[in-house]
Parts: sequence; C-alpha cells; structure tokens
Amino acid sequence: MVRDREQEKMKSSGIRDSFLEFFRSKGHEIIKSSSLIPLHDPTLLFTNAGMVQFKPVFLGKEERPYKRAVSCQKSLRAGGKHSDLENVGHTTRHHTFFEMLGNFSFGDYFKKDAILFAGELLTKWYELPKEKLWVSVYEDDGEAAELWQELMGIPTGRIVKLGEKDNFWQMGDTGPCGPCSEIILDQGEDAGCGKSDCRVGCDCDRYFELWNLVFMQFNRDSSGSLTPLQRPGVDTGMGLERLTAVLQGKRDSYETDIFAPIISAVESLSGAVYGKDAKTDISIRVIADHLRAIAFLLSEGLMPSNEGRGYVIRRIIRRASRHARLLGLEGVVLCKLINTAVEGMRDSYPELAYEKERALRVLTLEEEQFIRTLEQGMRILDGVIDELKKKGESIIPGSELFRLYDTSGFPMDMARDIAMDNDLLIDEDGFHREMEIQRKRARASWVGEDEAIASIYKELLSEIGETVFIGHETLESESVIKAIIKGGNVVTETTANESKEEEIELFLDKTPFYGETGGQAGDVGAIFGAQDSGYGIHNSVEEVLSEAEVIDTKRVVGLHAHSIKVKSGAFKVWDRVKCIVSKDKRMSIARNHTATHLMHAAMRAILGGHVKQAGSFICPERIRFDFTHFCRLDKEDIESIENMVNERVLDNIQVETEIVDIDDALKSGVVAIFGEKYGEKVRVVRVQGFSAELCGGTHCRATGDIGLFCIISEESIASGTRRVEAITGKAAFDYLRQRSDELDKISESLKTDSPSDRVEKLLGDMKELGREIESLKSKIASQSSSALAKEAEEINGIKVLSCRVDGLEQKDLRVLADNIRDRLGSGIVLLASAMDGQASLVAMVTKDLARDFSASEILKKVTAMAGGSGGGKAEMAQGGTKEIEKLDRAIELVYSIARKTEKLNN
Repeated sequence: MVRDREQEKMKSSGIRDSFLEFFRSKGHEIIKSSSLIPLHDPTLLFTNAGMVQFKPVFLGKEERPYKRAVSCQKSLRAGGKHSDLENVGHTTRHHTFFEMLGNFSFGDYFKKDAILFAGELLTKWYELPKEKLWVSVYEDDGEAAELWQELMGIPTGRIVKLGEKDNFWQMGDTGPCGPCSEIILDQGEDAGCGKSDCRVGCDCDRYFELWNLVFMQFNRDSSGSLTPLQRPGVDTGMGLERLTAVLQGKRDSYETDIFAPIISAVESLSGAVYGKDAKTDISIRVIADHLRAIAFLLSEGLMPSNEGRGYVIRRIIRRASRHARLLGLEGVVLCKLINTAVEGMRDSYPELAYEKERALRVLTLEEEQFIRTLEQGMRILDGVIDELKKKGESIIPGSELFRLYDTSGFPMDMARDIAMDNDLLIDEDGFHREMEIQRKRARASWVGEDEAIASIYKELLSEIGETVFIGHETLESESVIKAIIKGGNVVTETTANESKEEEIELFLDKTPFYGETGGQAGDVGAIFGAQDSGYGIHNSVEEVLSEAEVIDTKRVVGLHAHSIKVKSGAFKVWDRVKCIVSKDKRMSIARNHTATHLMHAAMRAILGGHVKQAGSFICPERIRFDFTHFCRLDKEDIESIENMVNERVLDNIQVETEIVDIDDALKSGVVAIFGEKYGEKVRVVRVQGFSAELCGGTHCRATGDIGLFCIISEESIASGTRRVEAITGKAAFDYLRQRSDELDKISESLKTDSPSDRVEKLLGDMKELGREIESLKSKIASQSSSALAKEAEEINGIKVLSCRVDGLEQKDLRVLADNIRDRLGSGIVLLASAMDGQASLVAMVTKDLARDFSASEILKKVTAMAGGSGGGKAEMAQGGTKEIEKLDRAIELVYSIARKTEKLNN
C-alpha cells in the first residue's frame, strides 16, 4: 500500500495535488485556476502565468480575504508577444498549453520564507538532491544570495549572479517589479552539450530551469526610478510538466504520463513510432501538445476565427492537422485523438468532459474547412508557379507565400516542398519580414483596455470611490454630484449653454441608472437639482431650477458616467440632485433581458448543450444574441424556441435573484457567460425550473411581464457562430400586426383567402412562361444566327463576322455568338448589343484558329477603341462600354485585324 501511494504521488496528478497540499499546510489558500481568457487583464491574449489572476491584487486595485495563495493555473503561450507556438515540436522544452504551479504572498512573507518553502518542497517533499541544485539571482540582490547560502546551504559556487534581462521582473513599463531568483537542476553531463564552457544559461538541457521566484520589492515610476514597496510580495512559477519530468526521471515532459497516452494514440493511428526518426518525432510532439491546447481552449467556449484569440486556436488546429498529414494521416483525424487528451485531464478539469461534444463538432468542422483550404491553396500556388515559369523567374516571392499563409493558412514547409518539386526556390527572408510586420500589428492591437481607458477615470476613481448602484431596488434616488467631466476635463460646474457644445458626464455617490456593461444598454432619464443652497432638494416642480436629460449611462472602471444634456440651470460638484430613470425604457430593457435568458435556455434545450452565448446587446428596442452553433436555424427550430419561451411567459414564473459565492453558483449548474468578469460574489438570476444565469443586469419581476416574444432574424456571423435578433412586448405585437396587415394586402390584391396557394400557382405559371420565352429566344437565335452567318466575310481564307444586334442581354448575346460560331465551323465572331444606355460585346474564335487569333486580345482592342474594357480566354471573351457612339467604328477593327499579315499571338 505504501508503494502504491508513492507511485500515485509520482503521477502528474499526484504531483499537482502535493504541491497544493504543501502550501495549504503553510497557511496558503488554494485558489482555483482562472480562465485561459484573462478577465482582469485585457492586455493579454491568454493567461500565460499564475500571477495573471492576482494582478489587480499586486497593483493594489483589489483586496482578497487572504494574504497567502497557491494555485495550479491553466496557461497558454501561443499568440501575442508571449508565444512559443513556432518552437513547439522542434524542441522538447516548449509547450503551448501548460500548467503553472505557483505560490503567492500579498504583503505577507517575503524572500526568506519564499526560499525556505521552495527548498523544503524540493529537497524534503520531492527529495531532489540538494547538491544538484543551482540558483541564479539578480546581480544587485545580495540579500537573496546570502539567504540561499544561509538557509539552504547552496555554496557560492552554485549561486550565479545575472543581469536585469535575466533576473529582474516587471509587470509593465511602470508599476510593481523586483529581482527574481531561478532554481536550476543540474541533470548531469549526459544531458549536456559536452562543451567545455557549458554552464548555467547554456541552451542545452544540462542546467534545467525549474522554478522562478519573483520578489516584488519596488515600484517603477515613469522616469524609471525605483521606490521600495511598503508591502512587498512574492510571485512564483513552476511548470507542472517540467517538474513531472524531473520527478519521474524522464529526459523531457513528452516522456511523462502527461503526454505518453496521447503519443501512444498518435502512434496507433498513424503507425509511426516515437523516438525512431527526428522529423516524425517533431510531428508527433506537435500533435500531442496541440491537442491539449485545443481541448482546453474549446472547453472555454472559444471559436476558431480570423482574428484575435479565435485566430490563435485556428492556427493551432491547422498546425496539428498539417503535422497529422506529414505522418500520412488523411482526412479528419484530430477528433479521433482529442478524447485521449480529455480523458487524461478531466478529473482535474471537469469542464473538458462537459464540453467534449461541442469541442468534437467544432474541431471536425474546422479540420474539414482546413482540408478545403489546402486544396484552394494548392490551386493558388500552382497559379503563382505557372506565372513565374512564364516569366522565366525561379524564386517564389515572400509576399506571395505570406498571402497564402495568412489568408489560407497554407503551410510554409509544404510550399517549400512544392517549390523544390518544380525546381524553384522560395524567398524565406521576405516571408519572415511579412510575418514580423503582422506580429507588430498584432502586438499593437493588444495594447489593451487598461491603457486605452483614459487615466482621468482612474484618477477620479481613486478620489471619489466607486459609484453605488441602487437601480435593482428603485428607479429614483436623491444623490450627490461627486465629479463632473466636460470635454475630457474635470470641472466643478456645468450649465445649459455649455452642454450644447461639449459632452458632459456627471458622477454621483449613488445612482439608480444602470451603466452599460455585460451587453445591456445603459439607462436614460432625467436629473433635477434645486439651487437654493446647493445642498437641499425640493420636491415641488416650481422649485426645480436645474434639469438635465440623461442620454446614456456607462460603467467605466467602477464608476457610472452619466452623459447629460443640461436643459436648464446649472449643476455643481456637491449639489444634491434627484435622479429619475425612464421607466418605459427600463421596462423594455428588462423584458428583453429576461427574454434573452429564456431564449438561451430554450436554445440549449432544443439545439443542444453545445450552445453558448458568444455575445449580446440588449437595448429597449431589441435583443441581439450571438451563440455557438454549427448550422442555420430552420423554421421549425425558430418556432420551437419561440414556443418554449412564450410558454414560460404564459406561466408567469417569478424571476428570482440572489447573491452567492461564485464557486457555489457554478457547482449548482448556473450558466456563466464566456468572457465575462466575475468576482468572488455573484448575482444569480433564476427562472425556477428553467433558467439560471450569472447576471448583473436588470430584469422583469415575473416572466409574464415579457408579454410576447418573437425572433425576427437569424444569420451566420462567423464559422460556428450564429446571430438572432428578437423583440418582446409591444414591439413584438406591432411586428406581428404589421406582417398580418401585409398579408391582408397581398390577399386583397390577389383576391383570395389563400395567398400562399395563389402565389405558388403564379410562380409556377411564371416558370412555365419563362421556359416558353427561352424556347422562343432559342428559335429566334437559331434563325438569326443562320442569317448572320451568311453575312460573314472571308479574309485570307478565314470567315469573319463583326456586327451589332441591339436589344440583347449579355447571356443571349453569348448564345447567339455560339450558334454563329458553330455554323461557321471555322472563323472569328464579334457581336455587340446596345441596351439601356450601355453595350455588351462578345468575341469568339474557333478552336482551330485560337493559336493564331486570341478572342481576348481582339476584344481588348475593340473595347479600348469603344471606351470600354473586357477580357477572357483565347476562344471566348466578353466586355462592355457605355460610349455607344463609338461602337460602330470599333467593331470594324475586327476586319482590320484579320487582314493584317502579322497574326495575333495568345
């Protein structure tokens, strides 16, 4: 039993648990991994370290009920400036998805305890030989060097001092920062490069970087000066994959129990054997790594797309799919392998199992699309190669390769192989220049909201504190003006005349106005003030001296910004004011918001559990709802959703709200919306027995308040993402009344009570008449072609006809030209037809003459003379012009071309 427990402890799951348990025994709170989508830090594409979810704490923006924390954080480094994607597979050290083990101190313990904890865990719990441990410290951090020597007995010869680039960490250009200390394991000469100068920092695997301890000791200001923090902190990070490799005695993480089952599945499916061929090993590592990243990203509701995070997951899927093809696997294969990745992690991350069905469908669709992309890319590349050969050039330009890669995801190494097959070279430097330009654009686009939000709001928040929202309980309040912003500047007063010129924002101590957030539009209404003393509010209308219309309300960094137009009087800081929210607008929004929850629940019940909200906007007029789904909603789907929602409306179920702990809410099955930011305490909006979601928005008191629900449109907005628009209440009634009125008008016009039957008969009659017209046109064209063919001139033994036949559309002109060409057997035909102020032209050359006369070149010359344009191929070309007066002279050019002794080449 002891041996079994020890073996279990050395499994990756046991290592993860033992790390968390060790720090729990040291007074640390175990904190659940946050999302891979960083909710607190929009400067990042993905959560890439354990400290990301604690960034607001380190920055002093947020307080937590604990001073010590430990976590195992889901992390991803693929995309943005923190990307390892291109290295994955080519080395055994890089991963896209990984788990970051870390312990944190928020103004509690510092260097001494951090070093003691790390030493005890590694040498006593995990029994790593102390004599194999090295540490690096910042060159000016003598304190850390002394502590490693005194507390852990690390001799000075194994303490390496490095500069700021390697051993000084900072969160940004300004803010908390400090020296760091890396714990390094000497894996012995066998793991090294064998060079005489091999030492810590060498690129080989001998000196294995295991654990980084960051001592947040200073604050860096805009001038670069460092000031000691009053409450220094600790942030550490150690990859579970690396630690597991060390403790399981493996050369790298791909040989551990984390990756072994996935690699085995790849071997079984492909017939390849890991460890026998370097190129094959790269592909197997790519697939094994990327499958984990794909599983976790899809489990969080992310959808492949052509921008942002969606573009990253698309690249990961396509890179894995391409390497599957390099192993000889054809068709859709990743969905056959991903279950192995899910099964290996589902106990620690149950969301993988919950989202498995949806992940499989998304992955299958994306891989099918990539297969089509490869085929399309091959056609484009073939065209590029043909053009190069015609020009006698031997290098495929980097710009063309990048275009293929960027628009179609066409793999660079596949382009390289095809170029070699055609005895061509590729401009790799040009390709990489284009890639770097794209990376710079991507980095620039992820400057992030924190930096985009004007510093004026942050400063205001620190001065006046957060706005207290009381709008769930009341639509009116007596509040105090805490600040005014006019035209981007903080002022103390605003008047009616000023507000006509510049945007005015009021900030109150408390407000009933909902600020736009979470997809719900902000409230509108009015604010009144009385100017008797600046502090008293008068209820009498006659005593109200100041009035402002609230045209919008937004929530910005904890503040409610009320955008106003002052209609009369003036408003000053510290004035008492009366706030009144527009009841009609608020109720319309409430109906639409509650209906959105009912619709979401109905969709999941009818379409499947894979449906997730992917975005929404709820305003008084309508609902816009984006959701993950794989095909168009048909009429029956829409009707089923509408019926289910309206049944709940008729049931008039009470809408309940409660404040609960986030973990308790999620455990109870409450739906959380992907990409939303939630705190430790959350508000649950529940329609008993049907819907429960985390939501801070405004809602009806009972479902019956919705009145009526109706979906008015449905469309695709991205691969795997649909959008519906819906309306409720009087808007829905008016919409249905309008459609009923339109139907009545149609019935009256058709003089029938069954308009659909009548319309169907009329359409049938129209189709029949259309067929008759086409038949008549064909007969006329045949007769016309016979007569026109007789008018052809014979020039140098070639039959040539060029003439006008006005009144024909382009397609009819083509049919006529076809008939004439067939009757001629061998010859050149050009027809022009003027109609509705413009002319169409068609040129045709029979196959036997196409080597000497090009229909495309003939048409280009004729249309150029006629002030138009056109083109095509050697046997058929078409074009047009609006300068009809030039047409007669231009079409005569055909005869001149035929008379020339020098013939046109293709």
